[in-house]
Amino acid sequence: MAKQTGNPFLEFDLSKMLGEYKVPGLDVESILASQRKNIEAVTAANQLAIEGLQAVLRRQAEIVRSSVEEAGSYVNQVAAAGTPEEKAAKQAELVKVAFEKALSNIKELAELVAKSNTEAADVLSKRVSESLDEVKAAIAKK
Repeated sequence: MAKQTGNPFLEFDLSKMLGEYKVPGLDVESILASQRKNIEAVTAANQLAIEGLQAVLRRQAEIVRSSVEEAGSYVNQVAAAGTPEEKAAKQAELVKVAFEKALSNIKELAELVAKSNTEAADVLSKRVSESLDEVKAAIAKK
């Protein structure tokens, strides 16, 4: 029975209620078990998505922290260069390095997101396949 809440609309057991109605060829328990598995699969996929998002956010924070530190280093390197031509050359070199690092970081973050999405989609895909097998098995019983 459902938890006693004082609300008669919330205090019912769906499986008991559906079990009282006997429909030939309808296995209420297997339907409810299948739906439970569906909810568990969606919950697992959501958990994987949240964990993936957290990993992406942690990595972004690391990238920002590293970028701020490197920017300070770049300013010091440009300031330490002698002539204006050397400063311009050093600045161009550092911009190239920063650009390449930014591209690498973007690629890494995209791979993290793709990995997270794939893991979550795999959970759902597996459950859909299992669900279809359950339907085939139920039809075969008839």
